[in-house]
Amino acid sequence: MGKYVIKVAKNGKYHFNLLAGNGEPILSSQMYVARKGAVKGIRSVMKNAPEAPVVDLTAKTVVEAKNPKFEIYEGKDGKCYFRLIAANAKPIGRSEGYNSLSACKNGINSVKKNAEAEIEKAAKKDE
Repeated sequence: MGKYVIKVAKNGKYHFNLLAGNGEPILSSQMYVARKGAVKGIRSVMKNAPEAPVVDLTAKTVVEAKNPKFEIYEGKDGKCYFRLIAANAKPIGRSEGYNSLSACKNGINSVKKNAEAEIEKAAKKDE
């Protein structure tokens, strides 16, 4: 099973990564001012990811879906990425780049599988 890891960036803001069972990051969040915001973002992944449909924006014909949803898109580097969009239409997190569409879809399935992971205890500014 995976785990959520909350970290403090050099600028003092918080962000989280969802790590797969092998320790590889599968979803990374935006920056939050407080740790409480990062925990709220994790709870949003837990709530939204498991049943979220997948919209492939790289397909010739895009079949839209209501939020929450995963969106697959192509980055400027030509790699496939996905982002998880919450019910309020705001992005919760995004993936690293994948070399193929099938690998990207596997990443989404991993997020869905690991969405209920535990939050690792750590990440306080005074540590």
